[in-house]
Amino acid sequence: MKDQAKIIAALLVGAAAGAALGLLLAPEKGEELRGDIADYVNDLVDKAKNKAQNTADNVKEYAGNTVDSVKSKFNGAVNDAEGAYDDAKSKATIYAENGADSVKSKVKSTANDWNNSIQNA
Repeated sequence: MKDQAKIIAALLVGAAAGAALGLLLAPEKGEELRGDIADYVNDLVDKAKNKAQNTADNVKEYAGNTVDSVKSKFNGAVNDAEGAYDDAKSKATIYAENGADSVKSKVKSTANDWNNSIQNA
């Protein structure tokens, strides 16, 4: 990636130097030549600014989309965790109630068995 950037930069510098030499060697008056060079440089600066602004806008948009995606996934994970907590709490309540009923039933049964044993003795 860095090599490609160096090649592109070298091509752009070479193109700018070639254009500048072409303007300098053109058969025009000095004042016209300076105006042409100034126009050419101004055009290059404007193009560079536009590309930089477009790149900055693209980076901002990508970052915003990434942040939104992360927020969405985080909120989904929080909702899943809350759902799992509620489910576990509900099941624990049911198990506790069933366990209490089972213990009550066993105690009653044992008490009845003892009562019958005592009365039959």
